[in-house]
Amino acid sequence: MADRESEELRPPATQLPAGLESYRRTDTFCERSVPAGLLKAHATKPGIWGLIRVTDGELHYRIEDERRIPAEHLLRAGLPPGVVEPTILHSVEPAGPVRFHVEFFRVAAPPR
Repeated sequence: MADRESEELRPPATQLPAGLESYRRTDTFCERSVPAGLLKAHATKPGIWGLIRVTDGELHYRIEDERRIPAEHLLRAGLPPGVVEPTILHSVEPAGPVRFHVEFFRVAAPPR
């Protein structure tokens, strides 16, 4: 297995890969109702992607994982959502009044 220090860091993803389907969505959060767990570094499970969609205001989205080039994005309504990669540590922080939700995606089930 390669030594972590010798691995080249990749930039964070900016879009979902093909073949995913939406399967769950959080409630809409505001600056007062955002769960404490989202404000600190956390990750989704393997195979689970997310889109952070801001509907009003602004939200800081930080990628904090050692496997990615550190990044911070200011998400706003009308702009592309923040892309959450599986198992990659990230956090959010309201930049004043905000409304947002997270939509989760996974590999689409084969048709029956």
